[in-house]
Amino acid sequence: MPPASAPGGEARLALGAGIACYLIWGFVPLAMQAIGALGVGAAEILVHRIVWSVPTALTFVLAARQGRQVLDVLRRPKVLGWLALSSVLIAINWIVFIWAVNSGRLLETSLGYYINPLVNMAAGALLFRERIDRIGKAAMALAAVGVVVQAVALGHLPWVSLALAISFGGYGVVRKQVAADAQTGLFVECLLLGLPSLAFIAWLQAQGTGHFADSTATVAWLIAAGPITAIPLVLFAWAARRMPLSAMGFLQFMAPTISFMIGLAQGEPFTPLRALSFAFIWGGAAVFCYGAWRRTRSVAMAEKVIAEAPAP
Repeated sequence: MPPASAPGGEARLALGAGIACYLIWGFVPLAMQAIGALGVGAAEILVHRIVWSVPTALTFVLAARQGRQVLDVLRRPKVLGWLALSSVLIAINWIVFIWAVNSGRLLETSLGYYINPLVNMAAGALLFRERIDRIGKAAMALAAVGVVVQAVALGHLPWVSLALAISFGGYGVVRKQVAADAQTGLFVECLLLGLPSLAFIAWLQAQGTGHFADSTATVAWLIAAGPITAIPLVLFAWAARRMPLSAMGFLQFMAPTISFMIGLAQGEPFTPLRALSFAFIWGGAAVFCYGAWRRTRSVAMAEKVIAEAPAP
């Protein structure tokens, strides 16, 4: 078995990290709903997620001995600017997600994350010159039809789904540009968001509208929101820098599938028209997966031919 530092070993580690982060994200709605059930609003959940992510992210930085890299990033305006942008994008994603899962819109969040891999595919083509073949175009077309049908079913654009897909797709693109390791990038993001978040928490508590001290359960859940948030993000950022966007998109179907099942179990409305919209989305996902499998198979066959070719 090759060491983790070897290309094959690192690829397997990246795959494992990607799978782990999407499994965690699939069940995160239950944690956000548990906090919401304690009377905590979406904005307050968001700022606590951010603040309690700081010590978790710092732990990762110290474990990886990346303190000097953090200082280096803080001295580089361009890298800091990219991380500021990724911070804004992930904060938008979080607040929409938290509000949606506590407003009976878990199926809409699921739709958004089904769309996201296709947003990644489009971003890969536009920004990284990744080629979209006919299979990829067919997957995107099916997803687009699914979004239109969903809009008809809801009576308006599925803005929750689109906001989640675009914000998280943008986050992945930006993080791919950051010349910093996953742990360092996340810690700096948390710092950038953490100071205003801490100020907002202090203001809420001073106004008597904060919920942090309401009960032991509230304290425990709000603190737990930090590692629940930071751990999958570290795994995601580490894997995203070592895998193509299309491969990360393939793995991402795990999370919305889990969330979709939770939404159904909780009794969210699932009309025939909404079922039709998901059928198109799932069709696009299936075509996308088939295309990813074909590309992987072609690469493996090419590598085998090269390996078996006689030496000159």
